[in-house]
Amino acid sequence: MTRRYFGTDGIRGTSNTGNMTPDIAMRVGLAVGTLFRRGDHRHRVVIGKDTRLSGYMLENALVAGFTAAGLDVFLLGPIPTPAVAMLTRSMRCDIGVMISASHNPYQDNGIKLFGPDGYKLSDDVEATIESLIDDDMAKLLAPADKIGRAKRVDGDIYRYIEFVKRTLPRDVTLNGLRIAIDCANGAAYKVAPAALWELGAEVVPLGVEPNGRNINLDCGSTSPVALAKKVHEVRADIGIALDGDADRVLIVDENGTVVDGDQLMAVIAESWAADERLVGGGVVATVMSNLGLERFLGDKGLSLQRTKVGDRYVVEHMRSHNFNVGGEQSGHIVLSDFATTGDGLVAALQVLACVKRMNKPVSEVCRRFEPVPQLLRNVRVTGGKPLEDKSVQEAIADATAALDNSGRLVIRASGTEPLIRVMAEGDDRAQIEKIVDDLVGVIAGVRQAA
Repeated sequence: MTRRYFGTDGIRGTSNTGNMTPDIAMRVGLAVGTLFRRGDHRHRVVIGKDTRLSGYMLENALVAGFTAAGLDVFLLGPIPTPAVAMLTRSMRCDIGVMISASHNPYQDNGIKLFGPDGYKLSDDVEATIESLIDDDMAKLLAPADKIGRAKRVDGDIYRYIEFVKRTLPRDVTLNGLRIAIDCANGAAYKVAPAALWELGAEVVPLGVEPNGRNINLDCGSTSPVALAKKVHEVRADIGIALDGDADRVLIVDENGTVVDGDQLMAVIAESWAADERLVGGGVVATVMSNLGLERFLGDKGLSLQRTKVGDRYVVEHMRSHNFNVGGEQSGHIVLSDFATTGDGLVAALQVLACVKRMNKPVSEVCRRFEPVPQLLRNVRVTGGKPLEDKSVQEAIADATAALDNSGRLVIRASGTEPLIRVMAEGDDRAQIEKIVDDLVGVIAGVRQAA
């Protein structure tokens, strides 16, 4: 199925162009509002956003669409994506919306949608929304006496702070820990430092001065160099790096070494298995997770179930096969005992609980396995379908045969950017580097020829 608007994580694009114009946002609000206007109760939608300059524009356009569809709108202002998912359920809303392009630069923005259960929408529902967006909008408009209202409810961010605090085990406090946290000048710049301080930590905040243009700019989980430097500077016990909408997290240990999502899933899964809390007998991750994680879990008698890239697909597999730990190497960690989507702050608290209980440095707690050499490179594309080219397919087949059973090859089109991602991993680093270089060259050659 060809998708015109939705990618792997909602609708995303460059602000004021393509799919990210006020017109499209208004149409999304009207289409989604119409689809979820079920029953005879007063319908409501909750809208959160990160700190991008374009958030104001898209927020107002969405309000116009939803109120025109007859829904009442509650505006939360800057707040993490997982908070929107949680508040959608908590406030008994019919739909939840997050305006964010996650880890992308400020020029981009996106619209993420959550159903009344707090889960992201299925492909089928998104297809229905796409058909409505392109349909005649006039027939979707509510009558004059049914038009919705909108109001701002800034205080509801404290519901999320209290929710986050309750996910930390009752026998654990953060007293005695010095924590540097980088909020990426994004959605968690208020809530994350507040939650950690209220739990007893000494907090050193970074990336908490958003100006509309500095979200994810040389900070946060996509650029943890500043956090690593701050950890050294203040002698912090741990650094926590969130992304722009706080559904991702990476950790920096006391030595300044970055710990990725695969290691964090290993820490949490091993701890929960020991406490007999792990459900499903393992972890759900994507095809991008390191082979070292799979081997580590196997040695513990646990499995690694793989899905295609996108935390939505991880969650779908977790729900259908009854797992409670899943995520992505990039730092999306989904803990379904607490949340319906990735939550960087909640995941960080589970790691902090392990640090406190084990009473060991973060560098020891969070180094659960030795990663297999893995190399990922991106090829920018401007059109065409290079992965369908015969020469590319032959090169992929040759690379797969060369790896045999000693590694893995993953080549895919990005769902959020115009890129082809080429990833290979295996025990022989030199072989991996050659395979990736060769494949990138073939794909780039096809792109240029087109």
